[in-house]
Parts: sequence; structure tokens; C-alpha cells
Amino acid sequence: MSRDNRGISRPWGTTVKKSQAVAKKRTNTFFTTMSVAHADDDEPGTGEVYHAEKNFSNGDFYTGQWADNLPHGQGKYLWTDGCMYVGEWFRGKTMGKGKFSWPSGATYEGEFRSGYMDGKGTYTGSSGDTYRGSWVMNLKHGQGTKSFCNGDYYEGEWRRGLQEGHGRYQWKNGNHYIGQWKNGLINGNGTMIWSNGNRYDGFWEDGLPKGNGTFRWVDGGFYVGVWSKDPKEQNGTYYPSGSPAGNLDWDPQQVFMVDLKDCKICPGEKVSILPSQKMTNWPALEGEYNQKQGVYNGGKPRRMSVDGRLSNYSLENDGSNSVCGDGDLRDEGFGSNHIGDSDTRASRLTLKIQPPKREGETISKGHKNYELMLNLQLGIRHSVGRPAPATSLDLKASAFDPREKVWTKFPSVGSKHTPPHQSCEFKWKDYCPVVFRTLRKLFNVDAADYMLSICGNDALRELSSPGKSGSFFYLTNDDKYMIKTMKKAEVKVLIRMLPAYYNHVRAFENTLVTKFYGLHCVKLTGTAQKKVRFVIMGNLFCSEYAIHRRFDLKGSSHGRTTAKPESEIDPTTTLKDLDLNFIFRLQKVWFQEFCRQVDRDCDFLEQERIMDYSLLVGLHFRDASSYRGSHTPPRTSGVRTPKVNGEPDNEGGPRLSRADRDQLLFDPTRWASIKLGINMPARVEHTVRRSDCETQLIGEPTGEFFDVVLFFGIIDILQDYDISKKLEHAYKSMQYDPTSISAVDPKQYSRRFRDFIFRAFVEEA
Repeated sequence: MSRDNRGISRPWGTTVKKSQAVAKKRTNTFFTTMSVAHADDDEPGTGEVYHAEKNFSNGDFYTGQWADNLPHGQGKYLWTDGCMYVGEWFRGKTMGKGKFSWPSGATYEGEFRSGYMDGKGTYTGSSGDTYRGSWVMNLKHGQGTKSFCNGDYYEGEWRRGLQEGHGRYQWKNGNHYIGQWKNGLINGNGTMIWSNGNRYDGFWEDGLPKGNGTFRWVDGGFYVGVWSKDPKEQNGTYYPSGSPAGNLDWDPQQVFMVDLKDCKICPGEKVSILPSQKMTNWPALEGEYNQKQGVYNGGKPRRMSVDGRLSNYSLENDGSNSVCGDGDLRDEGFGSNHIGDSDTRASRLTLKIQPPKREGETISKGHKNYELMLNLQLGIRHSVGRPAPATSLDLKASAFDPREKVWTKFPSVGSKHTPPHQSCEFKWKDYCPVVFRTLRKLFNVDAADYMLSICGNDALRELSSPGKSGSFFYLTNDDKYMIKTMKKAEVKVLIRMLPAYYNHVRAFENTLVTKFYGLHCVKLTGTAQKKVRFVIMGNLFCSEYAIHRRFDLKGSSHGRTTAKPESEIDPTTTLKDLDLNFIFRLQKVWFQEFCRQVDRDCDFLEQERIMDYSLLVGLHFRDASSYRGSHTPPRTSGVRTPKVNGEPDNEGGPRLSRADRDQLLFDPTRWASIKLGINMPARVEHTVRRSDCETQLIGEPTGEFFDVVLFFGIIDILQDYDISKKLEHAYKSMQYDPTSISAVDPKQYSRRFRDFIFRAFVEEA
């Protein structure tokens, strides 16, 4: 019997093998309040790496290098379900080169990072599928090749676990395709070559020819035209080769029904469980931790630190009202990170995350804007529900004409085209209706769902206070859409830039700029003759995850701090540049895509003479329980690192359990919901600012990391550099540093914005 197998049969306990002939409990700085045996000079010190064998109460077994009560170095871990990892560890996580084996016989050998398959690696499935190439967080992402068990072969680019980009697929029967892919399907421009020599060159959509293309026979004949599986949309010209073998009765639909019948993409096998899901509760090694009650021998509840270890921080009443002293901060490892002392307001903030609550006040009967809400809902239902011909994505210039608007009168008694209603009589205006209908189609917004969100039985919610511009904001009950009232000048800017905006969002599906779904106006009849213009936008923070922190970042420093009193700051508070106390770390492929898209979006806004926009960032801290009832280190600016005073998925928060929320990240089938700026797994590093630099935008990194889910997008993109902004710039430049104010020329604004954002967001090392 091997030594590994002998270790598995041993009873519960911990056997430590060291070069010295001693076997006593080690003193651990994270268990200082526990009863521990005396540690003599032969005991390994804190941080020292030594060989250990660990036999766990649940039957798992570890053998290998060990430090600070965690696997660290080379080691092997065997789970009771048959999974096994052999390779490098770093502070309790698989990190570096290693091999993970499944009981089915499947294996992954390659690079790991923080428990994920990440880097270069080879996965061999139990059925024979083999993938060699790049991985990011358990998913094929980057360049890679895959040999399928049925004999098919793919070589090219991958994204989020599926073929996307440029690639070549070879079928077992000799057919092969070279060209563009999207979401695991042939999509874009490409060439299919059959084993008999026939070929198709042209455009594809969802695995089938769609659009302009040419089919060529090996004998020289060809067909040129517009392709579609729908015979009514098929249109083209057949040019036979002139040889007697030419088929004058050939039907283009044969390509769909016959030629492509055997060209199916092999789906490949699913991974039963991912290495990152094989989490280990390392504190349970000591056998003295009651997981149900969270109590040690000392009788004090414990809190898990970010890296999974236990701190000696004791809580009373589960930390609901406890305040830790300086000693607790040093025990948490923050003592060395204290850079400067300050008695500023920011340094005294001791903000905790309260259970997220739903934003805004429900607009019910009696509310001052109740009738306006009814008018809005009636108008949207009329506009979206109105029959309209199918629109192509290629719009005519006339669709963008500022005069392209539709007025509809809504009398209280109803009319031929409008229903009776209980509100006052009003007029409804649609700006550029064809353009916005096409934008909704481009953004994959279902018309029925759109109407249900805005015009359903549930009322809208008005946010507590208007924005700096004086606009009011309303949220739909399902949080999908935000409605903002607009000034006439903003409407003019949006209509002016609409052609460029449409082309931009069509060209770049990962654009970070605000998504606009409709532009409307309500004109009340009677003596008031009041006009209310508003735009409907996507809500960046609509997610299963609660948003624990939100930042509005511009890259300027003058006035860029929250104006709320400490007692009023909560997770719904939008913090600003000088409140920022994190550096956002993105995986390499995400970071590269982020930089490219920020450059594209800023170029677009600069060309449209837009300035004063922001990057709105929302953070969901994945291990929210780690922050319960605790405070963070002293700071000289910004708001303290979030700590939870209750579960984050209570009222108004996510409707999912922790396991289900983890599944959003770990299950590749759920990665379709992860896009640039949406549901993005990442890490943030806590920062502090020096006391001698009040306008320092990016603080000094402390080495404290947190796993988060990120949401971000560019907002407030309707402010052009008009005469009022030029005057503001001239006036403030005489009083303050011109580089610190928001009102600057669009070119300078774009450059400063990018410089700041590319320092706040960095590539994960």
C-alpha cells in the first residue's frame, strides 16, 4: 500500500512530519485566543514551509508542503469523491502548475490561478475530447485547439468557453470551414469547403449562410446572391459551368437541406465539477471549530479573513454594534499598511454595508408625479405596441432627421387610436421612432418584456433626489430600466449625435456607453402647457447581485467627494473620485478588451464634442460574510472598505443563495450573462491615500485583496462643450487648478479620463 493510501485510512487527526523528532501543536498567530501547547525552539515558525500530512474528518487527505496552517508549495489533495489535485499551492489555493483529475478519468494539466484553471493547459475528457490552449477562470478563452471524440477538430480563437473570433473547423468527413465564429456558431464572414470540392464564400449567421455569398461548384459553375433559409428572402443568379453536367434545375435551398446536413458543430462534453468549486474549509483542520455556531474553545465567534484563515478578532452579538480597536486592526494585518494619519472627515468614516434596500419612492396615487407616470406608461404602450413594418439594421438617413417625430393626442375619453384613461388629457411625442425601435432590436430587447417592465401593473419608483443637472430619475419595478427627465438642450444633443451613436453601438457590441431605448415627450394640455422630455436607458446595476459600493469616476479632483453626512452613507450612495479606495484588477483578456473599448468609446465621445461623462462602477463583494460587523484600517480619504452588518441578499438584494450566486461564476453555462462591464468576476485591492496629498486620486496599494463582481459603464454622455461649459471653465480656472476641474475641452477631458481610468483599472498580475 502506498504512503498516500495509508494516510487515508488513519483516524481523524493531524500528523506532522518534520526533520526534528517533535510532534507538538504549533503556535499560530491566527489562533492566539485558543488553548495551544507550548511551542519550543524546534517548532516551525510563522511562514516556515515544512512537509505535512493532513487527514480530515470528512475523509479528504492532503500530503505536501505546508505553511501557516495552509497548503503552500508542492502538494497533493485527494477528495472523497475521487477528484485529485497534484501540483503547486499558494496560501491554500491551487496556484501555478498542476494536474487535476476527475473520477470519470478526465484530467486537466497546466496552469492554475486562485483555484481556477487559468493560463495554458490541456483538458482531456473522459470521452476523448482534448483541448490545448488558453484558459481564463475555468473557461477556454484565447487561442486553442480542440480534438473532438467524434473525429472533428477546431483550431482558433475561443471566448467564454465557446468558439468566437477567427477559427478553422475540420469535420471527420473532410469538410472544413475557415472564418468567423460567435458564441460557438459560425457567424460572420467565412468559407465552407466540402470534401467534393464545392465551396461557399460569404456571410453566415447562427451557423447558416445569411446575406451576400457565392456558392461554387468544382466544375466552375457558381451562384451569386443574397442567402437565407427562408426561400422568400433568397435572391440570386445561377451561372452554370456550360458543361453537359451542369444542373440547370438546382435550387439554392439544397445547400441548407442537403450540403449542410452533416456539418453540425460537435458540442463537446460538459465538465462535471470545476476545480474552483472544490473549496476547502481550512480552519476545520484543527477540529475545534463548530461550523454551525461559529464558536471556538475560547467561546468567541470567529470571522474568516479574505484568504480563508481565521483572525483572532472577537465579536459580540455577531458584531452588530462592535467597534474594534487598534489592536484588532494590527491583528488583521493592517498595521503595516497605515500610511498617514489625518483628522479629515473621510478618515473618520466607519461605514458598514447595511442590507440593501430598494431605491426610491413608489409612485402611488396621491404622489405629485402619479399622473405623469400614467401618461408615460400610456405613451410607451402606444408607441411600442403600434404595428410597424420589420426594420433592417441598415437605416436610411431620413430616419435620423430631427423633424422625424410623431405626435399623438390622448384625450381622457379615448380616441380611435388611444384608450380611455383616468389621467388628464395630454399629447405624446416620439422622437425618431424608427431609430429607437431598431436600437431596441440591436440591444436584443423584447418588445413585450419592455412594455411589461415599464407599463405593467407595478408602479415606477422615483429616486429620492434629482441629479446635479436637475433631472429626475425613475426606476421600473424590475430594475431593468431607468427613466431620466431631460432638458431641451440634452434632447438636441442626443438627436444630433444619434447617427454616430447608432453606428458606434452597432459596430461595438461591448461598448460601455449608455444604452438608450427611447426618447419621448409628454405635453400636458390646459393652462400649464408643461412639457416633460425624458429618455429611457438601461439600468447598469440590474443584477442578481446586491451592489455594495458604487463610484462615479471622472478623473478630476475639484469637488469630487461625497457631500452626504456620514450617517446617511449607505450602499445606494454614489461615491466619487476622492472617495475611491480600491484598484480594480482584471484578468489579462478582460483588461485588454477593457482598454480597447474605453479607447473606442472615448474617441467617439471626443469626436461628438462630449465631455463631463463618468465611469459608473458598482461592486458586489462575493465573500460578504467576511466583513460582518468589522471595521477597516484608518484612511485619509474616501469611504472605508465595506463591511456587512447583515446578509446582503435580504430585502432588495439578490434573490439567490450563496451557492446559487457562486454558480453564476463557476458554471460555464451561466457565462453568457458575463460581458464586459456586466457580472464580471474580478479582484480589488484596497488602497489608502497619503495625508500630505489631499488631491491624490489613486491611493497606495495595501496588499489587501477582495473577490468581487464588477459592473461598470460610461454614463452622462449628453453634455457637449457649449458656451456655458466654456464660461465655467474660464471662471473656475481663475480660482482652482485648471487640471482639477471637470469643465475642460473634450479632447483634454478624454485624455485625462483615460489616464485616470487606466490607473484605477490594472491587469491582474
